[in-house]
Amino acid sequence: MTDATFTISAFGDEIAADLDEQLRVLNELRIGYLELRGAWGVNVLKMSDADVDRVQASLKAHSVQVSALGSPVGKSPLLDPIENEVANLQRLGQIAQKLGTRNIRIFSFYPPDTTSNAAYDQYVDQAIASLARLAEEAEKLDLLLLLENEKGIVGDTVARCHRILQGIDSPNLTFAWDPANFVQVGEANVTEDGWPLLSPRTGYVHIKDAKLDGSVKAAGEGDGQVAELLIRLKAKGYRGMLALEPHLAIAGHSGGFSGPEGMAYAVKKLREVMAATGCVEVN
Repeated sequence: MTDATFTISAFGDEIAADLDEQLRVLNELRIGYLELRGAWGVNVLKMSDADVDRVQASLKAHSVQVSALGSPVGKSPLLDPIENEVANLQRLGQIAQKLGTRNIRIFSFYPPDTTSNAAYDQYVDQAIASLARLAEEAEKLDLLLLLENEKGIVGDTVARCHRILQGIDSPNLTFAWDPANFVQVGEANVTEDGWPLLSPRTGYVHIKDAKLDGSVKAAGEGDGQVAELLIRLKAKGYRGMLALEPHLAIAGHSGGFSGPEGMAYAVKKLREVMAATGCVEVN
């Protein structure tokens, strides 16, 4: 008998720009956690102190907690000075502390040569060095960095994510597994192929699915092997977040949109997959 438990969170800006509308819908869907990427059209990194106070008040009014900050750190050119992102991380640390989380989503940088996906291999060591610097800062700030795989960045394939994770020996950096992003770079059997390599460092999961033709789908409707991933997480004893990032209406460069109905559908499909795989949801 596994003691695994799963808590659903959601990217609220996929529901609406207005934070109170985001939280109202989450309340209706019985979801107690928000992954905060943006509100009122403002990215979390760009929020003023007054904005953060407003977020805090709305969260309290709706009894919702923050699971992580969906930051853009690492969605930047690899050759830019890393201290720029260190400064961004420091600001995010202030916001995270105010909002009661230590989890910050990050990425592994845009490579300078994108002529072919194979060209990304030459930048893995440099990406490791930059991410190690962020992990060092995260340790000082008592933050946990959630490194997400993403198309178009150095850490997009299972193999390169594995190399990056092997190169960073830090308890302040964990892997955020996104099935759809793997599928969209051609990983056809991502759970089968990725689990042996990535599971030891997987500490967070984003839920969106996709077909190998690139189209984004709800959980279980694509080629991301979401059910298989949940089965393996359950067997491992995972106790953590399934953060919904459905992208069902718009799948953009810096975010996506599903609308209230799209998010409700995404939640329904995820709960169906969870029920079929015997995953216990807790709030």
